[in-house]
Amino acid sequence: MRLQLSTWQEVDSYLKQNTGVIVPIGSTEQHGPNGLIGTDAVTSEKIAQLISEQHDVLIAPTISIGMAQHHMAFSGSISLKPSTFIAMICDIVTCLTSHGFTHICFVNGHGGNVAPLKVAFSELYSEYSFSKRTCPFKCEVTNWYAGKRIHQLSKELYGSSEGSHATPSEVSLSYYIYPESVKEAVMTPKLAPEGVIRDALDYRKQFPDGRIGSDPSLASIEDGEKICAAAAVDVYEAYQAFLKE
Repeated sequence: MRLQLSTWQEVDSYLKQNTGVIVPIGSTEQHGPNGLIGTDAVTSEKIAQLISEQHDVLIAPTISIGMAQHHMAFSGSISLKPSTFIAMICDIVTCLTSHGFTHICFVNGHGGNVAPLKVAFSELYSEYSFSKRTCPFKCEVTNWYAGKRIHQLSKELYGSSEGSHATPSEVSLSYYIYPESVKEAVMTPKLAPEGVIRDALDYRKQFPDGRIGSDPSLASIEDGEKICAAAAVDVYEAYQAFLKE
């Protein structure tokens, strides 16, 4: 069930049975020579939609722009400032909880979103802490790329070539979702270096083609299908555990 394709009456009916909601969230940022700029958003959205097709879960509209300031030296990347991002998340949660949702799970595809998401959750909870009230809702972030099945599968498929950005796993998944957008590119060097991310210009200097520790030339549509199925199981299990808290 997708929120944007539902009526308010249908949402009312859903809330009588279930007060949990999944919010897909990603980013609009470079993903190396052959990775799609929208990778982090389209992958989270696909996984959430697959869960919705298989289970009775409401899926909110995808948040496609995240906290990606460190990618801004690469053309096409779009980022919110951390403060803007945090304010946006707080507003979204406040709207959802005002309707009666009690468990808001952000299914995330971008590592840079994790810290500001958790700060946003703390900001929301602080309103209740300072007024000595019990908070009636809970928030969670579930990173689809960090599940046990995905970890094992990426290890089997790519080993040490997985890396940490523009990974063959996320590129494969994006290719499975949009097979008409598969890109070909030469990786030089074959395996990108590792390092610490700071500001945008430093990122571009250290990692001139955008990759970190990865070889996304290994990506394939076939791998993406396997990754999608595994991620959906990982995320749904995490979501079910969250609902039981």
